[in-house]
Amino acid sequence: MQYRKLGRTGLVVSEIAYGSWLTFGNQVELDSAKKIIQKAFDLGINYIDTADVYNRGEAENLLGQILPAKRRSEYIVATKGFWPMSEGVNDRGLSRKHIFDTVNASLERLKLNYVDLWYCHRYDTETPLSETLEAIEDLIRQGKILYWGTSEWEADQIAEAWALCEAKGWHKPVVNQPYYSLLGRKIEQRILPTCQRLGMGTASFSPLAQGILTGKYSGGVIPAGSRGADSRLNGFMKDNLTNHRVLERVDHLAGLAQKNGVTVAQIAISALLHTPGLSSVIVGASSVAQLEENAKASGMKLSAQDLKKIDKLFPIS
Repeated sequence: MQYRKLGRTGLVVSEIAYGSWLTFGNQVELDSAKKIIQKAFDLGINYIDTADVYNRGEAENLLGQILPAKRRSEYIVATKGFWPMSEGVNDRGLSRKHIFDTVNASLERLKLNYVDLWYCHRYDTETPLSETLEAIEDLIRQGKILYWGTSEWEADQIAEAWALCEAKGWHKPVVNQPYYSLLGRKIEQRILPTCQRLGMGTASFSPLAQGILTGKYSGGVIPAGSRGADSRLNGFMKDNLTNHRVLERVDHLAGLAQKNGVTVAQIAISALLHTPGLSSVIVGASSVAQLEENAKASGMKLSAQDLKKIDKLFPIS
Protein backbone atom coordinates (compact mmCIF):
# COMPACT_ATOMS: atom_id res chain seq x y z
CA MET A 1 0.00 0.00 0.00
CA GLN A 2 1.21 3.47 -0.89
CA TYR A 3 0.37 6.57 1.16
CA ARG A 4 -0.15 10.26 0.47
CA LYS A 5 -0.50 13.42 2.53
CA LEU A 6 -4.06 14.72 2.78
CA GLY A 7 -3.64 18.09 1.10
CA ARG A 8 -1.33 20.34 3.10
CA THR A 9 -2.07 18.65 6.42
CA GLY A 10 0.30 16.32 8.24
CA LEU A 11 -2.27 13.52 7.98
CA VAL A 12 -1.13 10.53 5.92
CA VAL A 13 -3.80 8.41 4.21
CA SER A 14 -3.64 5.18 2.25
CA GLU A 15 -4.17 5.53 -1.50
CA ILE A 16 -7.00 3.04 -1.16
CA ALA A 17 -9.61 3.69 1.53
CA TYR A 18 -12.48 1.46 2.55
CA GLY A 19 -16.00 2.89 2.41
CA SER A 20 -19.16 1.41 3.94
CA TRP A 21 -21.74 3.02 1.62
CA LEU A 22 -24.11 0.39 0.13
CA THR A 23 -22.24 -2.41 1.89
CA PHE A 24 -22.33 -2.36 5.71
CA GLY A 25 -25.81 -3.17 6.96
CA ASN A 26 -26.94 -4.03 3.41
CA GLN A 27 -24.72 -6.51 1.59
CA VAL A 28 -22.39 -6.98 4.57
CA GLU A 29 -23.31 -8.01 8.12
CA LEU A 30 -21.13 -8.19 11.24
CA ASP A 31 -19.12 -11.38 10.65
CA SER A 32 -18.21 -10.39 7.11
CA ALA A 33 -17.62 -6.78 8.16
CA LYS A 34 -15.06 -7.91 10.75
CA LYS A 35 -13.20 -9.92 8.12
CA ILE A 36 -13.24 -7.04 5.61
CA ILE A 37 -11.97 -4.46 8.12
CA GLN A 38 -9.25 -6.81 9.36
CA LYS A 39 -8.18 -7.46 5.77
CA ALA A 40 -8.16 -3.71 5.13
CA PHE A 41 -5.73 -3.25 8.02
CA ASP A 42 -3.64 -6.22 6.84
CA LEU A 43 -3.39 -4.61 3.40
CA GLY A 44 -2.21 -1.32 4.90
CA ILE A 45 -5.49 0.57 4.43
CA ASN A 46 -5.68 3.12 7.24
CA TYR A 47 -8.69 5.22 6.15
CA ILE A 48 -12.20 3.92 6.90
CA ASP A 49 -15.06 6.01 5.53
CA THR A 50 -18.71 6.02 6.61
CA ALA A 51 -21.65 8.40 7.19
CA ASP A 52 -24.53 8.72 9.62
CA VAL A 53 -27.07 8.19 6.84
CA TYR A 54 -25.58 4.93 5.52
CA ASN A 55 -28.43 2.52 6.23
CA ARG A 56 -29.71 5.02 8.81
CA GLY A 57 -26.83 4.57 11.24
CA GLU A 58 -26.34 0.82 10.80
CA ALA A 59 -23.01 1.20 8.98
CA GLU A 60 -21.68 3.22 11.92
CA ASN A 61 -23.14 0.70 14.38
CA LEU A 62 -21.26 -2.13 12.66
CA LEU A 63 -18.02 -0.18 12.72
CA GLY A 64 -18.67 0.56 16.38
CA GLN A 65 -18.49 -3.17 17.05
CA ILE A 66 -15.16 -3.47 15.23
CA LEU A 67 -12.99 -0.34 15.38
CA PRO A 68 -12.76 0.21 19.17
CA ALA A 69 -10.88 -3.09 19.43
CA LYS A 70 -8.17 -1.70 17.15
CA ARG A 71 -5.36 0.58 18.20
CA ARG A 72 -6.75 4.09 17.68
CA SER A 73 -3.52 5.59 16.38
CA GLU A 74 -3.43 3.08 13.52
CA TYR A 75 -6.53 4.16 11.63
CA ILE A 76 -8.41 7.20 10.38
CA VAL A 77 -12.19 7.17 10.49
CA ALA A 78 -14.36 9.63 8.60
CA THR A 79 -18.07 10.20 8.87
CA LYS A 80 -20.53 12.76 7.55
CA GLY A 81 -23.70 14.65 8.30
CA PHE A 82 -26.44 16.49 6.42
CA TRP A 83 -29.15 14.06 5.29
CA PRO A 84 -32.30 13.47 7.39
CA MET A 85 -31.88 10.87 10.12
CA SER A 86 -35.56 10.90 11.17
CA GLU A 87 -38.78 12.74 10.42
CA GLY A 88 -37.78 15.50 12.86
CA VAL A 89 -37.67 18.95 11.26
CA ASN A 90 -34.27 19.70 12.85
CA ASP A 91 -32.77 16.25 12.28
CA ARG A 92 -31.25 17.26 8.94
CA GLY A 93 -29.13 19.91 7.26
CA LEU A 94 -26.13 21.82 8.59
CA SER A 95 -27.65 23.93 11.33
CA ARG A 96 -25.66 24.28 14.54
CA LYS A 97 -28.16 22.04 16.33
CA HIS A 98 -28.10 19.26 13.76
CA ILE A 99 -24.31 19.29 13.45
CA PHE A 100 -23.91 18.92 17.24
CA ASP A 101 -26.64 16.27 17.44
CA THR A 102 -25.42 14.21 14.51
CA VAL A 103 -21.72 14.31 15.47
CA ASN A 104 -22.56 13.18 19.01
CA ALA A 105 -24.84 10.43 17.67
CA SER A 106 -22.13 9.24 15.26
CA LEU A 107 -19.57 9.07 18.07
CA GLU A 108 -22.02 7.07 20.17
CA ARG A 109 -22.65 4.58 17.36
CA LEU A 110 -18.95 4.33 16.51
CA LYS A 111 -18.06 4.06 20.21
CA LEU A 112 -15.24 6.56 19.70
CA ASN A 113 -14.21 9.78 21.43
CA TYR A 114 -13.46 11.60 18.19
CA VAL A 115 -13.51 11.22 14.41
CA ASP A 116 -10.48 12.11 12.36
CA LEU A 117 -12.51 13.58 9.50
CA TRP A 118 -16.03 14.98 9.45
CA TYR A 119 -17.64 15.90 6.15
CA CYS A 120 -20.53 18.20 5.34
CA HIS A 121 -22.33 15.61 3.21
CA ARG A 122 -23.89 18.25 0.96
CA TYR A 123 -24.08 22.06 0.85
CA ASP A 124 -26.99 23.44 2.88
CA THR A 125 -28.73 26.32 1.12
CA GLU A 126 -31.15 26.74 4.05
CA THR A 127 -28.53 27.52 6.74
CA PRO A 128 -26.12 30.48 6.87
CA LEU A 129 -22.67 29.22 5.98
CA SER A 130 -21.15 31.05 8.96
CA GLU A 131 -23.46 29.12 11.33
CA THR A 132 -22.28 25.81 9.88
CA LEU A 133 -18.60 26.70 9.98
CA GLU A 134 -18.70 28.10 13.52
CA ALA A 135 -20.38 24.91 14.77
CA ILE A 136 -17.65 22.81 13.15
CA GLU A 137 -15.00 25.07 14.70
CA ASP A 138 -16.51 24.55 18.16
CA LEU A 139 -16.53 20.77 17.74
CA ILE A 140 -12.92 20.83 16.60
CA ARG A 141 -11.99 22.82 19.70
CA GLN A 142 -13.89 20.31 21.83
CA GLY A 143 -11.74 17.54 20.32
CA LYS A 144 -14.65 15.66 18.74
CA ILE A 145 -13.47 16.38 15.18
CA LEU A 146 -9.83 16.64 14.13
CA TYR A 147 -10.25 17.79 10.51
CA TRP A 148 -13.26 18.64 8.39
CA GLY A 149 -14.16 18.60 4.75
CA THR A 150 -16.86 18.91 2.13
CA SER A 151 -18.62 16.28 0.05
CA GLU A 152 -20.27 16.93 -3.30
CA TRP A 153 -19.89 20.70 -3.00
CA GLU A 154 -19.35 22.89 -6.04
CA ALA A 155 -16.05 24.71 -6.55
CA ASP A 156 -17.44 28.14 -5.62
CA GLN A 157 -19.03 26.77 -2.45
CA ILE A 158 -15.76 25.21 -1.35
CA ALA A 159 -13.85 28.42 -2.06
CA GLU A 160 -16.40 30.52 -0.17
CA ALA A 161 -16.17 28.29 2.93
CA TRP A 162 -12.37 28.28 2.82
CA ALA A 163 -12.25 32.09 2.53
CA LEU A 164 -14.70 32.61 5.42
CA CYS A 165 -12.66 30.31 7.65
CA GLU A 166 -9.50 32.18 6.67
CA ALA A 167 -11.11 35.51 7.55
CA LYS A 168 -12.46 34.27 10.90
CA GLY A 169 -9.36 32.37 11.94
CA TRP A 170 -11.30 29.09 11.97
CA HIS A 171 -10.04 25.68 10.87
CA LYS A 172 -10.28 25.52 7.10
CA PRO A 173 -11.61 22.51 5.17
CA VAL A 174 -8.75 20.14 4.36
CA VAL A 175 -10.44 17.64 2.05
CA ASN A 176 -13.25 17.26 -0.45
CA GLN A 177 -15.06 14.00 -1.15
CA PRO A 178 -16.66 13.96 -4.61
CA TYR A 179 -17.90 11.23 -6.89
CA TYR A 180 -15.09 10.48 -9.33
CA SER A 181 -14.68 7.67 -11.82
CA LEU A 182 -13.72 7.26 -15.46
CA LEU A 183 -17.44 7.59 -16.18
CA GLY A 184 -17.72 10.77 -14.16
CA ARG A 185 -14.77 13.16 -14.50
CA LYS A 186 -16.58 16.45 -13.95
CA ILE A 187 -14.40 17.35 -10.94
CA GLU A 188 -11.36 17.71 -13.21
CA GLN A 189 -12.89 20.87 -14.74
CA ARG A 190 -13.17 23.18 -11.70
CA ILE A 191 -13.57 21.30 -8.41
CA LEU A 192 -10.24 19.48 -8.34
CA PRO A 193 -8.22 22.55 -9.47
CA THR A 194 -9.95 24.64 -6.78
CA CYS A 195 -9.04 22.11 -4.09
CA GLN A 196 -5.44 22.00 -5.30
CA ARG A 197 -5.23 25.80 -5.26
CA LEU A 198 -6.53 25.90 -1.68
CA GLY A 199 -4.23 23.10 -0.53
CA MET A 200 -7.08 20.65 0.07
CA GLY A 201 -6.85 16.93 -0.49
CA THR A 202 -9.42 14.91 -2.43
CA ALA A 203 -10.73 11.52 -1.31
CA SER A 204 -13.10 10.39 -4.03
CA PHE A 205 -15.84 7.76 -3.89
CA SER A 206 -17.38 5.24 -6.32
CA PRO A 207 -14.26 4.80 -8.49
CA LEU A 208 -15.90 1.84 -10.21
CA ALA A 209 -19.23 3.61 -10.83
CA GLN A 210 -20.99 1.23 -8.40
CA GLY A 211 -19.50 -1.74 -10.26
CA ILE A 212 -19.95 -0.81 -13.92
CA LEU A 213 -16.16 -0.43 -14.28
CA THR A 214 -15.46 -3.96 -13.05
CA GLY A 215 -16.45 -5.37 -16.43
CA LYS A 216 -18.89 -7.85 -14.86
CA TYR A 217 -21.83 -6.37 -16.79
CA SER A 218 -20.29 -6.84 -20.24
CA GLY A 219 -22.89 -7.16 -22.97
CA GLY A 220 -25.62 -5.95 -20.65
CA VAL A 221 -25.71 -9.27 -18.78
CA ILE A 222 -26.55 -8.75 -15.09
CA PRO A 223 -25.21 -11.66 -13.00
CA ALA A 224 -27.47 -13.05 -10.29
CA GLY A 225 -26.38 -11.91 -6.85
CA SER A 226 -24.58 -8.81 -8.17
CA ARG A 227 -25.32 -5.26 -7.06
CA GLY A 228 -26.84 -4.60 -10.45
CA ALA A 229 -29.42 -7.31 -9.82
CA ASP A 230 -30.41 -5.89 -6.42
CA SER A 231 -33.17 -3.28 -6.71
CA ARG A 232 -32.25 -1.91 -3.25
CA LEU A 233 -28.71 -1.08 -4.36
CA ASN A 234 -28.67 -0.49 -8.13
CA GLY A 235 -30.43 2.88 -8.23
CA PHE A 236 -27.21 4.80 -8.98
CA MET A 237 -26.15 2.44 -11.78
CA LYS A 238 -29.41 1.61 -13.56
CA ASP A 239 -28.83 3.92 -16.52
CA ASN A 240 -25.37 2.54 -17.22
CA LEU A 241 -26.58 -1.07 -16.97
CA THR A 242 -28.60 -0.54 -20.13
CA ASN A 243 -26.25 1.91 -21.88
CA HIS A 244 -24.53 -0.18 -24.52
CA ARG A 245 -22.12 2.63 -25.49
CA VAL A 246 -20.85 2.75 -21.91
CA LEU A 247 -20.56 -1.04 -21.70
CA GLU A 248 -18.66 -1.16 -25.01
CA ARG A 249 -16.14 1.39 -23.65
CA VAL A 250 -15.69 -0.76 -20.56
CA ASP A 251 -15.05 -3.74 -22.85
CA HIS A 252 -12.27 -1.75 -24.56
CA LEU A 253 -10.85 -0.94 -21.13
CA ALA A 254 -10.88 -4.67 -20.38
CA GLY A 255 -8.63 -5.24 -23.38
CA LEU A 256 -6.17 -2.64 -22.08
CA ALA A 257 -6.28 -4.22 -18.64
CA GLN A 258 -5.58 -7.65 -20.07
CA LYS A 259 -2.58 -6.26 -21.95
CA ASN A 260 -1.20 -4.95 -18.67
CA GLY A 261 -1.94 -8.18 -16.80
CA VAL A 262 -4.41 -6.53 -14.40
CA THR A 263 -8.18 -6.50 -13.89
CA VAL A 264 -10.58 -3.92 -15.25
CA ALA A 265 -11.26 -2.66 -11.72
CA GLN A 266 -7.55 -2.26 -11.00
CA ILE A 267 -6.84 -0.24 -14.13
CA ALA A 268 -9.93 1.94 -13.56
CA ILE A 269 -8.77 2.78 -10.01
CA SER A 270 -5.13 3.18 -10.99
CA ALA A 271 -6.05 5.69 -13.72
CA LEU A 272 -7.66 7.90 -11.05
CA LEU A 273 -4.63 7.65 -8.79
CA HIS A 274 -2.54 9.11 -11.62
CA THR A 275 -4.60 12.33 -11.36
CA PRO A 276 -2.67 15.18 -9.69
CA GLY A 277 -4.29 16.30 -6.45
CA LEU A 278 -5.99 13.03 -5.60
CA SER A 279 -5.22 11.81 -2.07
CA SER A 280 -7.22 8.61 -1.74
CA VAL A 281 -9.78 6.50 -3.60
CA ILE A 282 -12.59 5.06 -1.49
CA VAL A 283 -13.66 1.58 -2.55
CA GLY A 284 -16.73 -0.24 -1.27
CA ALA A 285 -15.90 -3.92 -1.67
CA SER A 286 -18.52 -6.33 -0.33
CA SER A 287 -16.03 -9.18 0.16
CA VAL A 288 -12.44 -9.76 1.21
CA ALA A 289 -11.58 -10.95 -2.30
CA GLN A 290 -12.90 -7.73 -3.88
CA LEU A 291 -10.97 -5.61 -1.40
CA GLU A 292 -7.75 -7.51 -2.10
CA GLU A 293 -8.22 -7.02 -5.83
CA ASN A 294 -8.93 -3.29 -5.54
CA ALA A 295 -6.05 -2.65 -3.15
CA LYS A 296 -3.57 -3.89 -5.77
CA ALA A 297 -4.25 -0.70 -7.75
CA SER A 298 -2.14 1.22 -5.22
CA GLY A 299 1.30 1.90 -6.63
CA MET A 300 0.38 0.52 -10.05
CA LYS A 301 2.10 2.43 -12.84
CA LEU A 302 0.41 3.09 -16.15
CA SER A 303 2.32 4.35 -19.17
CA ALA A 304 1.64 7.75 -20.70
CA GLN A 305 0.39 5.92 -23.79
CA ASP A 306 -2.08 3.87 -21.76
CA LEU A 307 -3.34 6.98 -19.97
CA LYS A 308 -3.91 8.68 -23.33
CA LYS A 309 -5.95 5.67 -24.49
CA ILE A 310 -8.02 5.81 -21.32
CA ASP A 311 -8.60 9.56 -21.78
CA LYS A 312 -9.82 8.90 -25.29
CA LEU A 313 -12.17 6.12 -24.12
CA PHE A 314 -13.49 8.16 -21.20
CA PRO A 315 -13.28 11.89 -21.98
CA ILE A 316 -13.89 14.49 -19.27
CA SER A 317 -17.62 15.16 -18.95
